[in-house]
Amino acid sequence: MERLTDTPAVPSSRRWWALAITCLAVFVTVLDGTIVNVALPSLSSELGASTRQLQWVVDAYLLVFCALLLAAGSLGDRVGRKKVLVVGLLAFAGTSALAGAASSIEVLIASRALMGIGAALIFPATLAIITNVFTDPAERGKAIGIWGASSGIAVAAGPVLGGWLLEHFWWGSIFFVNLPIAAIAILGTVLVVPDSRDETIHRWDPLGLLLSTAGVFALVYTIIEASGWGWGSAKTIGGFVVSIVVLALFAGWELRTPEPMLPVRIFRNLRFTAASVSITAAFFALFGFIFLVTQYFQLVRDYSPLGAGIRTLPVATAIAVGSVIAPKFVESRGTKFVVSLGLFLLAIGFAWIGTVEADTPYWIIVCQMMFNGFGMGFTTAPATESIMGSLTPDKAGIGSAVNDTTRELGGTLGVAVIGSVFTSVYVGALRGRPGFESLAPEARRAAEESVSAAAQVAGKMGTQGTVFIAEVKDSFLSGFSVGCWVSAGVALAGSLFALRFLPARAHGHAPAAVEVALSAE
Repeated sequence: MERLTDTPAVPSSRRWWALAITCLAVFVTVLDGTIVNVALPSLSSELGASTRQLQWVVDAYLLVFCALLLAAGSLGDRVGRKKVLVVGLLAFAGTSALAGAASSIEVLIASRALMGIGAALIFPATLAIITNVFTDPAERGKAIGIWGASSGIAVAAGPVLGGWLLEHFWWGSIFFVNLPIAAIAILGTVLVVPDSRDETIHRWDPLGLLLSTAGVFALVYTIIEASGWGWGSAKTIGGFVVSIVVLALFAGWELRTPEPMLPVRIFRNLRFTAASVSITAAFFALFGFIFLVTQYFQLVRDYSPLGAGIRTLPVATAIAVGSVIAPKFVESRGTKFVVSLGLFLLAIGFAWIGTVEADTPYWIIVCQMMFNGFGMGFTTAPATESIMGSLTPDKAGIGSAVNDTTRELGGTLGVAVIGSVFTSVYVGALRGRPGFESLAPEARRAAEESVSAAAQVAGKMGTQGTVFIAEVKDSFLSGFSVGCWVSAGVALAGSLFALRFLPARAHGHAPAAVEVALSAE
């Protein structure tokens, strides 16, 4: 059941100002995630970073961010979401400055890990604040749609802004740009965002915090490393076993402790669980696609970082538009229909993108990306509202953390799995080609490791490089096609799952199962 908070209603004008500030806070964290990818070639040349170190520039942030989300959401519920948001923004700004001033790749990786702490504090707090400020379900759905649209805008802005900064300044500017945005968000939070917390909790759950952090850390770390270890290796299997055991211990403890950080019985509610699975499937497909399409634009179509960023604008714009209009369709057709349709649109888009060639007209790619963008908007905004609407407002922090964790786990798994599939197909297609076989063993290993390295090898081959780079691009497209079909398959499976298990809409004021679950805790 959807039980309203006991907090006095927030005036209408202040509600929308609070939404604007929380969206700005989300914008800066998502912006950072997309802006970094554009700068990786610059980091490689200016800091002498290896391919593995570049991966950890991205993964260190993601690993810490994911591991701390549940703990950060619980912290907000206990001490107040406004306080946690301000601390998170301060931490994010400070560590961004540290990253921008880094003099070595090792310091940069450490700074990125610290940035993950700030991001983990920010994300759950924003959605929890929105849930407590917008208590009317219909109005809350629209607010969450705008919150989702801010992420879509950040996805679009990141590559474009990053490309522009790299053309005019040094690589550190992509981190320093976070400071003025964070400063505005901090000031706005202090002035207009109301505070809220769970007044029913009177004690901490330190064991729950420890077990949730350790379990998610082990799971994400294993996913990140699995492509290098091998998906069937003893290390990978052992990592998954450890994470499952620790998370099972966490669930068991949460069922027994009188004031748990996560009311795990909420997963019995299909509105909550099916929405979480839908978001996981959507972000699995999207992150895997982004991993491939940025390389397609830069390495196959030979666009500059700025040019590649500009050409990804259609998908991000469609995400923003879809997130805003999705709640209107939910009001008339129900959550089940809209989320299932969104995932189905994703499946169509990815399957169609899997047919692209090196000379496919850009307007066709735009149409393909529009399917993906609207699919994401139609999926994530209604599914997020289902998750947040399944919990009482006093549990909004941990509910938001579950939503954010499913997003990040899906995205991490998507990059790992689709990246692994792509690499296997790419390397298999490259081997046996005349240009590749003519290379020295060291050059062959470099070409197999990444398409970017293969392009560098081709640049040193003179006239023979033209033949070899054609082989590389053709092999890339083979891997790209299979990777897109994997994304399409996951999105289609998610669509069918949502169609079968996701309720059309909340019944009455709130599902009785939620009340039972929460009271049983």
